[in-house]
Amino acid sequence: MKWLALLASVLAGFVAGPAWADWRVAETAHFIVYANASEAALRRNAERLEKFDKALRLWRGIPESSLGKAGRVTVYFVSNEDRVAALAGSANVAGFYIPRAGASVAFVPSDLSSDGPLALGSQQVLQHEYAHHFMFTTWPDAAFPSWVSEGWAEFHATASFDRDGNLQFGSAPQYRAYELLTGNPLPIQQILAGAAGKLRADQRDALYGRGWALVHYLTFEPSRKGQLSAYLHAITNERKSPEAAAAAFGDLRALDKELERFLQKPQINGFRIRAENLAIPPVTLRLLRPGEAAILPVRIRSDAGVDEKTAPDVYADAKRIAARFPDDAEVQRALAEAAYDAGDYPAALAAADRAIAADPKFVEAHCYRAMAQMAIAKAAKDEKPETWTDIRRTIGRANRLDTEDPRPLILFFRSYADRLQWPPEIARDGLMHAFELAPQDRGLRMQAAGVLVAEKKLAVARAMLLVLTYDPHASGLGAAASKMIDTIDAQLKAGAEPASAPTPTPAN
Repeated sequence: MKWLALLASVLAGFVAGPAWADWRVAETAHFIVYANASEAALRRNAERLEKFDKALRLWRGIPESSLGKAGRVTVYFVSNEDRVAALAGSANVAGFYIPRAGASVAFVPSDLSSDGPLALGSQQVLQHEYAHHFMFTTWPDAAFPSWVSEGWAEFHATASFDRDGNLQFGSAPQYRAYELLTGNPLPIQQILAGAAGKLRADQRDALYGRGWALVHYLTFEPSRKGQLSAYLHAITNERKSPEAAAAAFGDLRALDKELERFLQKPQINGFRIRAENLAIPPVTLRLLRPGEAAILPVRIRSDAGVDEKTAPDVYADAKRIAARFPDDAEVQRALAEAAYDAGDYPAALAAADRAIAADPKFVEAHCYRAMAQMAIAKAAKDEKPETWTDIRRTIGRANRLDTEDPRPLILFFRSYADRLQWPPEIARDGLMHAFELAPQDRGLRMQAAGVLVAEKKLAVARAMLLVLTYDPHASGLGAAASKMIDTIDAQLKAGAEPASAPTPTPAN
C-alpha cells in the first residue's frame, strides 16, 4: 500500500501544471538535456556532460563523433529519487539508462547531491550511466564481464571538476566505502567468473565497488600493465571462458592480497585532464514551448517504458493535453506514441499525421505513422501489395530525412520480417547499418545476429552474441544469446564455414 501511495503521488506530480512551466532543454554534440532549472544551471550541467564525453575520448584516443539527433543521449533531470524509482518500477534506483536505437535515454534526480561527501550524487549517477553508453558504442564487439562493465562505469562515475575547470579521474567512490572496507562477500575467483546473474544480492552490491577497485588497480599499477587487455582479448577473440582468461592475472590469491592493500591506502591516485583541453562547441538552450512543457510528463513516462497496465493512463493524459495543442508537432508525436503503446492504432496514425502536417521533417512522426500503418494492416490481415508499398513509402520518407537515424532502417526490415518474409538484401543491409549506428540496443543486436546466422556468417554472429552473454542488464536476451551460441558452436564443430569475426578494441 505504501508503494502504491508513493506511485500515485509521483504520477500525480507528472500532471502538467505550473511546475512544468520553467522546463528547458539544452543540446550539445552528444546530449539532449531536459531540466526544470535556471538557464545558468542547465547550461553548466550540459557543458559538464559534454566535457565528460570529450575527456573520455581524449584519454582513450577515440576520435570525435559527428552525431545527429538520433545518436545523442536524452537526459531527463526529474525532481527526486522517488520519481526515478517510480519511473524505473523498482525501489532503491538512483538513476537508470535505457539503450535504444535512435532513442537512448537516461533518468537522474536533480536533488541527490546534498547529503554529504558519502552520498551518491546526480553527477556520479549520470556519469556512471553514460560510461555504459560510451563503452557499448565505442567497443561494440568487445565482451565485457560484469565486473569490468560495472567497475569501468564506477571508475568514471567519480570524475569531478575543480574550480578551475580541470577534470579529475580516479577518485574513490566514497559512497561505496562501507561495502569496500567492511568485509568482502565476493571472492576474487567469483568476480572474475564474470556472470552477475549467479550472485546473491549482497554480492551484486559488492560487485560495483570491487569492480571499481580492480579496474583502478589494473589500470594504474605498473606491474599489472596490459593484463586487463589480455584478459578481455582472451574472452572476446580467443573464445576463452572468464575463468580461463583470468590466467592473464597470474596467481589470483596474490592479486587479491594486492587489492586489499590498495584499498587500505589513504590516498588513491588518478589523473587530471586540464580545462584548456576540454573546449567544446557552444551549448544551445531554450525554454520549452507551452505545448512541449505540458506534454513533457507524458514523454518522460513513455520514454521510461510502459506496459499493458500503465499505457492506458499515459494515453489518457496524452489525449487530454494534446486536445489543447492540436498544431504542436511534438505534442502530437507524443500522442501518437502513447496511442500506439495503448493499442489505439487509428488514433496513433491520426496523431502522427497531425505532427507531420505541423512539421513535415519530423522523423519520429513519420516512424510512428509507419508503425501505426503496419499495426493496422496486420490487425486487418491486409496483405495487399499496395498497402505495404504505401507503408514503405512512409518509411522511405523518414529515411531520406535522416539517413543516419537507425529507426527507419529497422522499420524497413520489419516490414518484411514481421510478416514472416525473408527481407531482401537491401533491407538486411539496412538492418546491419542500423546496428552499426546503435550497437547499444540489445534487441537490435539479437536481430542482427539472427540475420548473420541465416546468412551462414556464424563466427561474426557468435562474436555479436557473446557480448550479450556477459551483459549484466541483458536479462532474458543473455540466456537466449547463450543458446544461440551453443547452436553456432555445434554447427562450427560439424564443419560449417565460418566468416571472420571482428577484432574489438579493448577498454584498457
